[in-house]
Amino acid sequence: MNEIASPGQLRLAYLRWALVTVPAIVFLGFLSGKLANSGYGNRWFAALAKPDVIPPGWAFGVAWTILYILMALAFAIILHARGARGRGAAITAFLVQFALNLVWSPLFFRAHQVGNALVLILILLVLVAATTVLFWRVRKAAGLLLLPYLCWLVFASYLNYEIGRLNPDAESLGKPAFQTQI
Repeated sequence: MNEIASPGQLRLAYLRWALVTVPAIVFLGFLSGKLANSGYGNRWFAALAKPDVIPPGWAFGVAWTILYILMALAFAIILHARGARGRGAAITAFLVQFALNLVWSPLFFRAHQVGNALVLILILLVLVAATTVLFWRVRKAAGLLLLPYLCWLVFASYLNYEIGRLNPDAESLGKPAFQTQI
């Protein structure tokens, strides 16, 4: 037998990575949104003028859950690709962009920093594009799994920009939750 691992063993190894990455990434994304009080339940956000193309509130939860699952599966593919050239850079890029992803909701929804959130999401867009390329070079399937996330970020950047344009005084509409005193 010349094989190091059988195809079944390789699938199980990937599955083990996915069983860790999917719940972890979905949970961290959920936690970021929950701690930020993101969405239509946020009184500050509800008071903002919004662009006509903004999806209903439930769509964001569904979209982000799907995107986090796809991101986690892509990350599991890269983690599983031991010995692949470029794997280390791909992992680092993913972790950096994911950390910035988790910061966006608190910056926008909790701190009411619409302008800074726009700068952050544009940086995130560039980092996710680079991560997608790095993932693609390691495993094409992993790069493909990040494409919906990249597309969503383009749309989310537009929404962030439009909310800022429609609400030039957005930051002063309410006291940011980070500054609330008891």
